[in-house]
Amino acid sequence: MTEPTTPAGPGFNLGEGPGRLLVWLYGVFTVAAASRSVVQMILDFGRAPLAYVLSAIAAVVYAFITYSLVRGGPTARRAALVCCAAELAGVLVVGTWTLAEPSAFPDATVWSDYGMGYLFIPVILPVTAMVWLRRAAQPQAG
Repeated sequence: MTEPTTPAGPGFNLGEGPGRLLVWLYGVFTVAAASRSVVQMILDFGRAPLAYVLSAIAAVVYAFITYSLVRGGPTARRAALVCCAAELAGVLVVGTWTLAEPSAFPDATVWSDYGMGYLFIPVILPVTAMVWLRRAAQPQAG
């Protein structure tokens, strides 16, 4: 008898098990970052345009990763892996920038202070997702 195949490979689906939690977290962060940036841009864009645009970019990255995790398959997995690496780079760059030059950010972004305003989830999430996605690339023992 053969094992059922999923888009990610035999017996493995990115949106199942721990992957389901990643999909949920990325979905929540998509809505949170998008809502925050839209409201801030509408109400007070001139106050901190860089921070608000960076939050909007974070929302787009989160949305793409969410979509890729739900879609599954090797191409989506690779795309999500690249986006998670870019997300981690963004968190590290913006986090360091907000600590080194706080005056550049009169208002916080999702990635400010390495995501401290979001319980550091923005720095933990991409690392966790990359580990999960690399695991998804491994052939499953049957």
